[in-house]
Amino acid sequence: MANKMYPKGAEKLLGAQINFSADTIKAALVPSGYTFSNAHEYVAQLGALVGPSVELEDKSIAGGVFDASDVSFGALASGNAVKALVLFKDSGNPATSPLIAYYDEVVGFPFNTNGGAVSIPWSDGALKIISLVA
Repeated sequence: MANKMYPKGAEKLLGAQINFSADTIKAALVPSGYTFSNAHEYVAQLGALVGPSVELEDKSIAGGVFDASDVSFGALASGNAVKALVLFKDSGNPATSPLIAYYDEVVGFPFNTNGGAVSIPWSDGALKIISLVA
């Protein structure tokens, strides 16, 4: 597949229901058993995640591009197969936390956890995490 926005998340973003500057935006790792669907709208539809989700820090928006510091998930229990990373707005409840984007074309993905720390660097290119300009 390819990195992609969740359509319902894109609607919420364009409808001003998601504010990258003010809202709590988190990243989560999804297992190999997850299948992306354009119909998925909330975190609860992802099933079990691999490890805890992490909040994006040092968020910035400039020139139509969203960026943040690289994310670190810390040490994750060994034996999990990670397929992709997702971004979502954390409402405090997985049933109402909207999905924003799905990333499976990330250097090193897919991978198996081995008990060590997992860090994901965002692109240092012009498009960063999310770009509304190309």
